[in-house]
Amino acid sequence: MRSMILWAIVSYLIGSFPTGYVVTKLFHKDVNGKRDYLDIRKIGSGAIGATNVGRAMGPVWSWFTAIVDMLKGAFALLLAAHIAPVESQETIMALAGFAVVLGHIFPVWLKFKGGKGVATSYGTIFFIWPYESFAVVLVCGAIWYIIRGTTRYVSLASMLSLSASSICLAMLGAPNVFILLAVGLAVLVIFSHRENIVKLFHGTENKFKG
Repeated sequence: MRSMILWAIVSYLIGSFPTGYVVTKLFHKDVNGKRDYLDIRKIGSGAIGATNVGRAMGPVWSWFTAIVDMLKGAFALLLAAHIAPVESQETIMALAGFAVVLGHIFPVWLKFKGGKGVATSYGTIFFIWPYESFAVVLVCGAIWYIIRGTTRYVSLASMLSLSASSICLAMLGAPNVFILLAVGLAVLVIFSHRENIVKLFHGTENKFKG
């Protein structure tokens, strides 16, 4: 039990690194080209994820933030895969995967107000069950792209594509604990998008422009 708690804490702290917040604080510049220490939480959706960073700094920094956030999930999973005892490795990996996304959404450093958890969830799922999970992420990524392209809603694409991940894992015969992890991550991401869901119902959700 102590080992499980330790893995959860370590993974949570990995996930809680506020990439978008750090990026805008260090690299955002005002109209005069001077660094202005922008607080990403005060613009757009107020989230610290890649989508909101894109609103403030453009697509390059949005992609950079997304990649780093994905790597947080990957790092927690790879750490567990190489260090955790073989007899409990799958359980610890699933726990680490859930905790790292939890840390991203509720980072202790920012009063538990973080990002939506999408990129970190994808980074987690990608490495949870190689090589089959690679295919799952590709399929879910395609679903994300199609939904975003047809509806122009990034939030809807994110929620639906991640919800499909557990189905894909189940179809490929993944261990039950990995399927449960995918379900848990989808629930976390849907919860983090609760305000977006309300806006979707009212037709006031922002559409993707690009």
